[in-house]
Amino acid sequence: MRITISVLKADVGSIGGHTLPSPAMLAAAREEIQRGIASGVLLDGFVSHTGDDIALIMSHERGNDSTAVHQLAWRAFQNATAVAAEAGLYGAGQDLLVDAPSGNLRGAGPAVAELTFEHNPVKTNKVRASESFCVFAADKCGPGAYNLPLFLSFADPMYSAGLMLPKLSKGFRFKIVDMDNTEGDSVIELNAPEDYYQITALLRDNERFGIAEIHARGFEHQPAAAVSTQRLHNIAGTYTGKDDPIAIVRNQGIFPAPEEILSTFAKAHYVGGGARGSHVMPLMPVALNTAVTGLYCIPLVSCVGFSLNGIGQFSGNSVDFFNNTAWDIVRHRAQEKGIALREQGWSGASMLPYTELEYGGFRDTVEGLLSRFRFEHKTPHVVPKK
Repeated sequence: MRITISVLKADVGSIGGHTLPSPAMLAAAREEIQRGIASGVLLDGFVSHTGDDIALIMSHERGNDSTAVHQLAWRAFQNATAVAAEAGLYGAGQDLLVDAPSGNLRGAGPAVAELTFEHNPVKTNKVRASESFCVFAADKCGPGAYNLPLFLSFADPMYSAGLMLPKLSKGFRFKIVDMDNTEGDSVIELNAPEDYYQITALLRDNERFGIAEIHARGFEHQPAAAVSTQRLHNIAGTYTGKDDPIAIVRNQGIFPAPEEILSTFAKAHYVGGGARGSHVMPLMPVALNTAVTGLYCIPLVSCVGFSLNGIGQFSGNSVDFFNNTAWDIVRHRAQEKGIALREQGWSGASMLPYTELEYGGFRDTVEGLLSRFRFEHKTPHVVPKK
């Protein structure tokens, strides 16, 4: 059978500012997911939050961009929005940028990532005898937040020793999207390890270029990862919140192991985001359902893992990968890195460049001052030729 994993995530309201959705909002989203399972639209579903973003993780047989699945997700977000609005919560419906999308939700505001693959979990299946995957959800950061960790996971044996094994040694194909192109999906496909340097030349710019998909090169039709690459300020034309990306990553067997993928997040690497979406801050790994209450609105990332049974349902339980004391040292490091960079305040590299300042008010301030500049007509000093 062909299984699709669809993950959609949106900020549709939170308590006391940008912190976390209310229990009633989450309950409203879960009720819609359960209706989808009961009606046969979905095989299974899971609802969680990271910071103030609600994530819907769903399995089904309808393929990518299914209108039925996306409309179900839209109803879940709308229902949670209604609860938030009634309770007077902050930013109710913030990421829902249109009134009534007619089809799928790409470009409508919510982050979207989907993977479709053949699912036949039997011992005789030499490619994929069982299916395991994880979902990363980030809050308060830009769409390229996964560029570094996913590249290291799927292209660098210093972090992912499994790449030296025969099944993985043919490498992976990276589909990279130019997120500044608003006319459509402008993409390039590059191969690791051959195009290692070219890939890094693009991925260094987290605000413009982002990994959209990763595919196993040694096995046909085996997608490894899918990442949301929607830019909210490109869609809406103004600041509506940071892009807060999601990623679906398959693991084990012909893909890197969870511990190899997770190890890259121990860097607590710097990303664009933080308070008002316009700073540079470290990405801190946190447990599922963690509120945004840390210093300077530090960017957060969670990771939940699943297995699929023979009929595409989540196998009863999930694993919260970052909910472990082993990650406490990384969280401390992230806080220390964030405090050190915020000590520089508004100056230089501690804030995003002018073109990436997400709050339009920052640009309005600068543009207002630019209009007051004047030329001083002075005779330039010229050094005579010898």
